[in-house]
Amino acid sequence: MTLILALDFGGTKLAAATVNIGSRKWLRYERRFSPVGADASTDLEIMRSLIYSVLQDTKPAAIGVSFGGPVDASTGTVRLSHHVAGWENIPLKALLEDEFGVSVGVDNDANVAALGEHRFGAGQGYDSLFYITVSTGVGGGWILNGQPWRGSGGMAGEIGHIVVDPAGPVCLCGKRGCVERLASGPYMAQNVREILENELSRRRGGEVLRSLVGDNLTLLTGQLVSEAAAAGDDLAKEVLHKAAWALGVGIGNVANLINPQRFVLGGGVMKAGEDFWRVVRQVARETALPEVDFEVVPAVLGDDAPLWGALALAETGMA
Repeated sequence: MTLILALDFGGTKLAAATVNIGSRKWLRYERRFSPVGADASTDLEIMRSLIYSVLQDTKPAAIGVSFGGPVDASTGTVRLSHHVAGWENIPLKALLEDEFGVSVGVDNDANVAALGEHRFGAGQGYDSLFYITVSTGVGGGWILNGQPWRGSGGMAGEIGHIVVDPAGPVCLCGKRGCVERLASGPYMAQNVREILENELSRRRGGEVLRSLVGDNLTLLTGQLVSEAAAAGDDLAKEVLHKAAWALGVGIGNVANLINPQRFVLGGGVMKAGEDFWRVVRQVARETALPEVDFEVVPAVLGDDAPLWGALALAETGMA
């Protein structure tokens, strides 16, 4: 059998897996969280240990890589990571090809996950879809006419930086009220934390949130915000509703512009609860023109979408 090595450099976690071509089951799979304060060198060392652990003295026929940040897919060069320092202009494809002596494909995680969902998941049988990952950040990847579409400079799909609230809070990118600033997990946690740190906030709910973290607000995460909202915490519900609204507005505008058949949502959003999905779908529908037809569906591959997409990317490179 021909072995493929699939790698996922995420904003907070790293994963490596091996699979035989034609199989839909990992032979070996390992993941590890990136330590706080990690840089590119740290992540590369951790990934190297994961790679040798899953390969176990075998040699892959090809390698596919998903990277959580802007990538020049034509050269396999990482432009930067918004979440991990030191990744500016790192020739990741060349580094891996030099070490392993096989063809390597590297692309942005949202593009790779879109490819994975199209080939193996919620996009099977569809000619056009827009995959959106909502987790550490918010990104998107296109499949148009059955093929990945990256745009002229590889930057297509950046739905996270569509401005939906020009008077909103400042995003990492410098603009105000981006989808990512309102809907990503770390920013939802930050929004809740800032409100709770204001003493007046005790009148607005937050009791469930405080109990989940024992009043240590630095422990708040987007996942905990979702859990608190599900448990009825009014403040968590308010922040989650705003996140769903922002994502829905972004989806509705993209639907008007490109008109894909499906929007496939993956990442931490998968665990956000039914109310979140209801608001996203309702706001997207209200934002789009009545004549624009589309579906908003959950990803089938879950957290493994980038890894399955990396497999598809590696297979494409071998063709």
